[in-house]
Amino acid sequence: MKQRHIFGDLFALESIVAGVVFLIVSAIFGYAVVRRRAARRVTPSERAERPRLESYYVGVLAVFAVFLVGWTAWQNHREHETSPRPPVRVDVTARQWCWTFAYPQSAERRSVSGTCRGDDLPTLVVPTGRPVEIRLTSRDVIHSLWVPHLRYKMDAFPDHVNTFTLTLDREGRWVGKCAEFCGHLHYAMHFWIKAVSPEEYDRWLQQGSGQEAAV
Repeated sequence: MKQRHIFGDLFALESIVAGVVFLIVSAIFGYAVVRRRAARRVTPSERAERPRLESYYVGVLAVFAVFLVGWTAWQNHREHETSPRPPVRVDVTARQWCWTFAYPQSAERRSVSGTCRGDDLPTLVVPTGRPVEIRLTSRDVIHSLWVPHLRYKMDAFPDHVNTFTLTLDREGRWVGKCAEFCGHLHYAMHFWIKAVSPEEYDRWLQQGSGQEAAV
């Protein structure tokens, strides 16, 4: 699960950096409080500015900011690297309040949908080990495709297509949700994403649209 691993690495590093900065600031603040407590009657400095100290402070902040921005951009590039293999394409359309998954590369241009009521959740079927290109759009308002297990989310806009590529390295089934408030049934706008072996995926893709239950 490339997206999941990249997100985990990025979150861990940024948490460590945030923790270090918090400890440094807390230590300086505590030192200032203890050193400048009223009982010691410390005379305030007559200097209004400390340009050298301030320049060091700004420089340290700039280094942290440049590092975090650069690291995040690099991880984002890793997450969206193009694969030399031709990807499997799935057209995902969000609507109030469910999803449609279309497979234009199949002979019958197979499409999977549902009502997102009770057990009638559509299933996004993908093969393991193959890059899958998701082309995401919306029929009405802004939605957001979110798979918590994969740590991945992307918005769906009307009259616009967002594209991303993912590769799942093991079989399984995980729940997906809409992460953008889109109306009174937003809370029920769920779907399944299911990864199967390439052979099973090819067999499923050649079946008729009424064979979704066989997945």
